[in-house]
Amino acid sequence: MRKNFLQIVWLSLMIFMIVGCRADAQTDDPIVFANDSWASNRFYNEVAQFIIENGYDYETENVTGSTAAFLTGMTDNEVDVHMELWSKNISDYYHESLKNGDFQLMSINFDDNEQGFYVPTYVIEGDPERDIEAMAPDLEYISDLPEYWELFKDPEDSSKGRVVGWLSGVDTDEILYNAFEYYGLDEMFNYFRPGSETAIDASIVKAYENGDAWVGYSYDPHWIMGKYDMTLLKEDEGSRALEDLDSQDIHIIASNSLIERAPEVADFLSEFVTSSAVANDALTFMENEDASEYEAAIDFLQNNEDMWSKWVPDDIADRVNEALDAS
Repeated sequence: MRKNFLQIVWLSLMIFMIVGCRADAQTDDPIVFANDSWASNRFYNEVAQFIIENGYDYETENVTGSTAAFLTGMTDNEVDVHMELWSKNISDYYHESLKNGDFQLMSINFDDNEQGFYVPTYVIEGDPERDIEAMAPDLEYISDLPEYWELFKDPEDSSKGRVVGWLSGVDTDEILYNAFEYYGLDEMFNYFRPGSETAIDASIVKAYENGDAWVGYSYDPHWIMGKYDMTLLKEDEGSRALEDLDSQDIHIIASNSLIERAPEVADFLSEFVTSSAVANDALTFMENEDASEYEAAIDFLQNNEDMWSKWVPDDIADRVNEALDAS
């Protein structure tokens, strides 16, 4: 009888150890970050991963793919974190899945982003340091552009001005062109679709460095906005031609699996709040220094302790600072 009792105790202990090992294995699974295609997302990943790895002692890894694939992976608990999800730019599937609890909203990373038709600020205000006089002092609204069309002459058609749009075949381009027509700009301007975003950026850089007038599409966050002083032209009061390009909430979301196995990391993500200026500064640092997203993250963490230390308990902040000192 005693022998049977000991066998039962031994078997129970073995089962407990096996279950415990499996639980540990689950806890030790790397936290998987969605490494989306744009640089600011990868920068935010690096910031969060450095804090998680060095502060909370979890392993992390990145997986590349499309936003749609990430959402499916998160529903299946194969992807754990997306740090920069543009909530208005994605399908109804996302909002339905969020409502159904397939994954969870952790925080609004930032919500002060802008996009639309920009001009260099010196076009309106001038720049005394560069001996640039204001070219269009009353330019404030998109509808003011026809008054100044000659400032923005199309180099391929001097009879009209040029508004630089976006890439053909993208929803943003359709929205911009509809607004271009809505404001009657087509009478005095040509709408120019560049072949790449690099071409748009190059045209801004060339104009800005030369102190020339330029008008066209850009967005925030972007290294252009961090490096140059640009002004977004307003829509007329009551007009909403660019409503679909309004600022939006940028979500941080996490899998249900992450919340269950690493609740302290989920708490950290729920406190993670920045701004477009943070992303702009990081992107500008990367552009100016030819730096990686990781290097930009280290630069941010070293120079913004007053911000990120609010996201974590004091002991975690101490560990992160120790790792920064050693990096």
